[in-house]
Amino acid sequence: MRFVKLSPATLTALIAGDLDAASAAAGHPLSPYLAEERWLWEIRLADLEGNPDAAEWIARAAVSEETGEVVGHGGFHGPPDAEGVVEVAYSVDPAHRRKGHAKAMLAALLARADADPRVTAVRASIRPDNVASRATIAGFGFFKIGEQWDPEDGLEDVYLRTTRPGRTAPPAAGGR
Repeated sequence: MRFVKLSPATLTALIAGDLDAASAAAGHPLSPYLAEERWLWEIRLADLEGNPDAAEWIARAAVSEETGEVVGHGGFHGPPDAEGVVEVAYSVDPAHRRKGHAKAMLAALLARADADPRVTAVRASIRPDNVASRATIAGFGFFKIGEQWDPEDGLEDVYLRTTRPGRTAPPAAGGR
C-alpha cells in the first residue's frame, strides 16, 4: 500500500466535487469514493490551514501496489500530540472491501508511526458495533484502554498500541 498526499488544492477540488481537478492536483487518478467524503476533506483542509505541518500526517489517498487504483484513504487525525500519540484513521471504498486493503493500510500507517521518534503510541477509536474495524486492528498490538463519546460516531471503544517495545504509553485520554 502506498499513500498519495492530498494538497490543499486537491482537498479544495474534492470539496467542490471536481474529481478531474482533484486528480490533476494529486498527480494520480482519484476515485469517486474520495469525492463522496467531502465532510472529511473540509476538516482536513481546516487542519492544514491551522497547521501546515499536519500535511505529513493527515488523510491521504490509499493506492493498491498491485493495481495502482485508489482503494480508500488513510492517515492520522494529525501530528503527534504533546504525549507523542497519533490517532490512526482509514477507510476502504466499498467496492474494494474484504480484499485485505484495510490491514495493508493499517500496517503501512503503523510503520510510519513507528519510524518517527516523536511517536510513543497509536490510538484507534472504533464503534463497538464495527466488527470489521475491530478485526482489522487485531494482531497489531492494540489493547482497549477505555471508551469515549464522539459527536459524529457516538460511543467508541478506544484502543492504544505503543510504537516500540519498552516504551510506555501515555495515560489514557479521551477525544480526538
